Amino acid sequence: MNILITGAAGYLGKVVLGKLLQEKLTGTPCNIWAMDVRETPAEQRSKHVEYIVADVRSENIPEIIAKNKINTIIHLAAIVNPGKNMSRDFLYDVEVGGTEKLLQAAVKNGVGQIIISSSGAAYGYYADNPAWISEDVAIRGNEAFAYSYHKRLIEEMLAKYREEHPDLKQTIFRIGTILGENVNNQITALFERDLMLALKGSDSPFVFIWDEDVAGCVIRAALMGKDGIYNVAGDGALTIFEIAKLLNKRILTLPPKLVENTFAVLKKLQLSTYGPEQIDFLRYRPVLANDRLKNEFGYQPKKSSREVFLFYAKNRGLLPF
Repeated sequence: MNILITGAAGYLGKVVLGKLLQEKLTGTPCNIWAMDVRETPAEQRSKHVEYIVADVRSENIPEIIAKNKINTIIHLAAIVNPGKNMSRDFLYDVEVGGTEKLLQAAVKNGVGQIIISSSGAAYGYYADNPAWISEDVAIRGNEAFAYSYHKRLIEEMLAKYREEHPDLKQTIFRIGTILGENVNNQITALFERDLMLALKGSDSPFVFIWDEDVAGCVIRAALMGKDGIYNVAGDGALTIFEIAKLLNKRILTLPPKLVENTFAVLKKLQLSTYGPEQIDFLRYRPVLANDRLKNEFGYQPKKSSREVFLFYAKNRGLLPF
């Protein structure tokens, strides 16, 4: 197997690369190419991996795939934490445009399988979301949230490719909130504040998944050639109130309209990157059912939502005990 990982220098990319390298070193016959727009420092490199510095939007992608006879692509390149100066057009170009170029190159060069890290955000944040969302629920990523909307657009593109290019097997993972020892992003920032925010009338449930479990799913898909669409989440969910209790933190419950108006003012004054649309993100979080992952894909997450949250909180020094 000749495997190309995009976004290999990112948080998830490093975890997946490490797990795949373990497989190689224990006898799995595979060659690994790790590609990222950032260069991997020499001290972090392995002699068993070929490193490529390239943008996923690069015109050289077809050449990279052809030259190295890539037959499996693990596509993890995404911008989870956009910088303040990153425009919406730039995010679209990288996430949607980059994926399209990768798919075109894969088809052109006869790649057998592409594994995509999508997100539960692709379902969107809506009041009429089911209590537990299965893979059969429509993808409605909100246009107001760039990340959610781009995941929706990517999945719509993938559906078209499944019809037009059935020889390219697709494995799509709709991933919940990833936690691990060193995760630090916009979501984990919510848990690290002294005072946590809740919205009146909403439990704001979270489904968490251990980063090692995500990597386990990706490696299983690559080595088994298993295709399909799967939610990737630990068993169970935690509400914002349960999280506050675990962390022994105070929680402030406010009317949604008050918070919405406050966000609007702060964003207008450039005091916050969050706008009024963030209310739906907090209020209508999609809760992923993982039945298909366990019963059809054959992977049982090693940590539940509660277990991985406690693991994360302990390593971040957030637990009161």
